[in-house]
Amino acid sequence: MEATEYPVINVLFALHPGMDALDFIGPLEVLSHAQHNKDDESTKAFEPTFVSSTEHTLSAQGASFRAHMNYKEAHSRLDEFDVLIIAGGGSDAILKSKAEPLGLIQAFSDLQKKHPEKERTLLSICTGSMFLAQQGILSGLSATTHPDYYAKFEKLCSEVAQRDLAERCDVVEERYVVNNLRFDLGEPDENPYIRRKSDAKSPTFRRKGSNAWKESNTRRESNARRAALRLGGLRVITSGGVTCGMDASLYLVSIMVSEEAANEAARVMQYEWKKGIVVDGIDI
Repeated sequence: MEATEYPVINVLFALHPGMDALDFIGPLEVLSHAQHNKDDESTKAFEPTFVSSTEHTLSAQGASFRAHMNYKEAHSRLDEFDVLIIAGGGSDAILKSKAEPLGLIQAFSDLQKKHPEKERTLLSICTGSMFLAQQGILSGLSATTHPDYYAKFEKLCSEVAQRDLAERCDVVEERYVVNNLRFDLGEPDENPYIRRKSDAKSPTFRRKGSNAWKESNTRRESNARRAALRLGGLRVITSGGVTCGMDASLYLVSIMVSEEAANEAARVMQYEWKKGIVVDGIDI
């Protein structure tokens, strides 16, 4: 019998000084448990890579993490990655100095707009959403952040909307918020497949897992739609504080690998997956 060939999903974690350790470690832990076949460790779905300005990055908790590459190399290799994950914490210093990962976030979004034929996902944890807002990525989208930063987040989104003459971001209180604008679904009242709550009854033609993810990068019929949509169809996910990053990562596993893989990862971690929302879109 031929061995099944499973796709490898390349994930780039962007690290910065003063970040919250769990914003990085939580999603990394979740993705490390995701397997296409739960009984075969050789079928791990995600391949993580860490980028930082320096070889070692000190978190707010005093833990030091070693990067695989610097930002210059990351920019040159950005098209290799399917997912970019942005940790929160230490946001004030980054916003004030306009330092990385701001440039990387912008480049990842621009790459999607230039090459919408590939499915890409941008995920921020906690106050990492402030970086996305600063770069105008969240204009016209729905998003969330750590509850203690709602007011600050609202203010930043408003300032960016005025700066760019763009739509404001709709700030919502959720564990995580998924914006998937790759598909033109029509008016919500006319289309029964708009999902507002991620744990609502799923449509009959929802994504089936890894094969669907692999096929989504080659489906001709969706390419033109992606190119015409906001951010070239980039999937944008923002999550609330710290542990919400694990919830959002489990969602990512469910949509890019399978629901079974996400549930198995949560079981192994003895973690209760708390759902967020999918706004005006559907992952198929």
